[in-house]
This record gives sequence, C-alpha cells and structure tokens, in this order.
Amino acid sequence: MNEHDVYTPQQHAWAVVREYAVIFIALCPFAAMVNWIFIPHNVAGGGLTGICSIIYYATQGMFPTVFPAFHGAIPVWLTTLIFNTILLVIAGVTVGWRFCIRTVWGVVCLAFWYRIIPIRDEPLVTDPLLGCIVGGVLFGFCLAIVILNNGSSGGTDIIAMIVNSKRDVSLGKVMVICDAIIILSSFFLPIPEYQMAHITNVLDFKFKRILCGLAMTVSYSASVDWLMNRIRQSVQFFIFSKKSAEIATAINQNVHRGVTVLNGMGWYSKQPMDVVTVLSRKHEANYILHMIISIDPNAFISYANVGGVFGQGFDTIKKK
Repeated sequence: MNEHDVYTPQQHAWAVVREYAVIFIALCPFAAMVNWIFIPHNVAGGGLTGICSIIYYATQGMFPTVFPAFHGAIPVWLTTLIFNTILLVIAGVTVGWRFCIRTVWGVVCLAFWYRIIPIRDEPLVTDPLLGCIVGGVLFGFCLAIVILNNGSSGGTDIIAMIVNSKRDVSLGKVMVICDAIIILSSFFLPIPEYQMAHITNVLDFKFKRILCGLAMTVSYSASVDWLMNRIRQSVQFFIFSKKSAEIATAINQNVHRGVTVLNGMGWYSKQPMDVVTVLSRKHEANYILHMIISIDPNAFISYANVGGVFGQGFDTIKKK
C-alpha cells in the first residue's frame, strides 16, 4: 500500500507505526557502517555524515575533557543533530511538514544509533576500498528503505528529495554531486597521529582516502537507485475470465488498486468476454495472480512490466 490508498483509521494507524518502526530499524546498520568502517578507516563519506565525519577528524584531541569517549573530538551524533535542525526548516517549507515530521524522527533515530554504537578502533573490513564498497551498498539499501517509508536520515538526502520533488532527476545522481564536493574537501583533513607511523607518503594516503570515499558514494547511490526502482516497478494485468466481476471486486477490496473492466468478444467463439485490466506494483503481482486463480482457475492472464505509471496511487509527473 501507499499514501494514496484508502485506509480504515485502524489500518492507517498501523501503517504509520510500521513505517516509523522500519525507519528506526533501517538506520541501525546505516550508523554501524559509519562507526565500524568509514570512521576507523579515516574516510569521509558523502552527505551530512561526511561533513560530520570531517569535523570529527579535524577536532580530534581539541576537547579531551568534554568528549573523552570520542578521543576529544566533536562527536558525529552531536553535529548531526545541529546541522539537521537547520535543514529541517527547509524540508518543511519545500517538501511538506509531513516529510519534516518523519525527518525529525529519522534524525533522532540516527543520532541515537551514532551514540549507542561504539566506534571501532579496528575497522570491520580491514581493506579500505573493499570496506567502503561493501559498506556503501548496505548504506544505500538502508537509505532507500527509509525514503520508501516516507522518511529521511537528514542531510543531503533532504536536498535530493527537494530537487526530486521539483525536477524528474534521480535521487542517486543528486546525491553523487553533493557528496563528491564533500569528499574532495577531505583532501585538506589532517592525518590522525595514530596513522602517521604507518604512512610513508602523505599525498598517496590523502588520494587513497578520496578514492575510497568516492567508491563508497558511487556504490551507495547505485544501490539507492536500484532498490527504489525495483520496488517502484509496476506491472499491467489483462485478465480474461467469466468471473470478471468477482475478480475485479477482490482486487479492488484486497489490494486497493483501481480496476477497469473492458467489454470484449472472443473472435473464435463469438461469445462476449469481459477483460479486467489493472495496474499494480511488481511486488503485488504474485498476490494478485494467486487471488485470480483462487477465484477462476481457468482464467487467461497476461501481465507485463511497464516503464512508468503516473497518477493516483503511483508516481507523479514533476513540474519543469
């Protein structure tokens, strides 16, 4: 179901609770990738997390009494809250206050996980490039799940959502542009003292750090687009059955999809035959198929993927 479907009050309440719960759970591995892979490798990823990581690296040792648990640096969870408070105003005005409320929830959850999940001294994946690619893919999957549940983790994905609401541009491409600028700025970061002993060439280390950050950004933006496009993919059904009224009613009531019944005629038999046509999301297709067969095992069914569906219950055409 989606925001355009018809809910009873009880269904609506449970749908909202489910979405908030999914956002909370999805942001746990999101934060874990930062604290277990990116920060231990001293890599600045994309988005607001990248900016907060840069601040964390740049302030290490400056506040030993204030933030002793974070090597005297300004923690990522704190800068995440501060920056997102500013961005939430933009989200409320441009995208809508419903999105803003869910963003508050996402930001609070993300800050919570950043605070609870400890930063590892040794990265979960020892090879920095492999770690950034693997972490980036999981990072992107988590972000896509959050967005598909009408939420946000804050940061530059707010900018992506704003641009996507006004222009028909993929979220991944917008985030790549924003993130590339942030990652390139990591060249000017100081190198932590504990890593200096293992570095023979400072320039090589800085360029490798940038390459790892870019690899992480490309992998997570690609996974965001892949998962969102797969879940949003739609299919079109043509159903030929003598029980067309029962099938149409079942789809309308159980799947909450609009159904159109066309008058047809079998050319061989010259008998009238109603044709039921319906558009649905791809993940609903198996459920619809089994529903049809349970009503009429002899139904003739055809369905195919469609490139785009716009209108109530599906996507909207962006204004240029």
